[in-house]
Amino acid sequence: MNNKFLLTTAFIATSFLGNAQNNKTTYAITGDGNNDFIWMNIRQLDLTTGQVTKTLFERSKSNFTITDVTTKVVTNNEAVTDQNIFSSTAYPTGTFVAAAAFDKRTNKLFFTPMRKGELRWLDLNSNESNPKFYSMAINNYKNTEVNDDATDITRMVIAADGNGYAISNDGNHFFSFTTGKKPVITELGNIIDAEANSGNSIHNKCSSWGGDMIADAFGKLYVISANHNVYVIDINTRIATFKGVIQGLPVGYTTNAAAVNDEGEIVIASANVFGGYYKMNFADLKAVKIEGSDEKYNASDFANANLLFQKEANSLSNSSIVPFAATPVDARIFPNPVTNSSFNVVLETKNEGRYSIVVADLSGRTISTKYINVTKGSQTIKVDLNSRLSKGIYLVKVLDGNKATIINEKIVLQ
Repeated sequence: MNNKFLLTTAFIATSFLGNAQNNKTTYAITGDGNNDFIWMNIRQLDLTTGQVTKTLFERSKSNFTITDVTTKVVTNNEAVTDQNIFSSTAYPTGTFVAAAAFDKRTNKLFFTPMRKGELRWLDLNSNESNPKFYSMAINNYKNTEVNDDATDITRMVIAADGNGYAISNDGNHFFSFTTGKKPVITELGNIIDAEANSGNSIHNKCSSWGGDMIADAFGKLYVISANHNVYVIDINTRIATFKGVIQGLPVGYTTNAAAVNDEGEIVIASANVFGGYYKMNFADLKAVKIEGSDEKYNASDFANANLLFQKEANSLSNSSIVPFAATPVDARIFPNPVTNSSFNVVLETKNEGRYSIVVADLSGRTISTKYINVTKGSQTIKVDLNSRLSKGIYLVKVLDGNKATIINEKIVLQ
């Protein structure tokens, strides 16, 4: 299989209480232009028009420094002038980049070069004529001497909780990372296919490798594979649920870059086809071309600060509508919004035992805990809230006997 086909491309309170998104700026990993497939440049673009507005880093042309935050060793462009920049570990985007994520709070663009077990980032506050990069190793992860496409990190995003998340090509490595001065990187395990996926696996090389990842305002992640498959990922359980296949794209148009625009649509681009950008709604996954969008630069990844379903989350914070379909479709918690100081939790499990239902505020402070004895099959449990509890958004977690989280949802108390 052609490796070009596999290449890809990214704090709860702010997502729920924030204003409408107004962030047209998106960052793209691109080549030099038409017929160039070397994804090492970093450009800024306007998602509304699909036009590149600025070049932040261009291979073989831009000066730079790169600092290893662990060893404090600083390297600049002069140190790699005699080396092959396409494989140099001292070059910021050497070995190409297929995963990036933008953190608006720190104004950093995080990314991982392929075939390197490192997390890197560009400080967007640095002088544009001399961009500053930083790097740190992902301990015990990747042997840089072995070219293993399966373990390349190809999907990355900053989620609603403020942490970054990244997934390898094969879905067997799922990482989280903080975004401070020295990030903390944690491997969370492998992604698990939902039982209802009917043979559609996030681990399948031909259908589900590569692509990009976006996040929503409700705490979920969305993988859009290079071959148009879409999966919804629950961070806590690591379960990937197959949503469907993107429709309406030209033959050969791989979906390598994805980002949410200000209208809540998903904008996608190809790393292999110079055919402009497309946009779609999550509800129907039907893509339409953005007329007039850039066709000079293909893109292996998009990264911006927008979250899917942000408008719906803002509406929920104002208690004006019933939760959007981004919440689980099986209605495990109802009614939502809660209007009479009580709600119901539907449990379907094969594991008997003593479970707990925890209600907490958005800071994580526990409001109440209800212990229940669960039997096999389906059962509905009523949870009563203190009638004096303030209106707003709360978290509901259901923990099994081993303290593992099996439900993690949000409710609106009206």
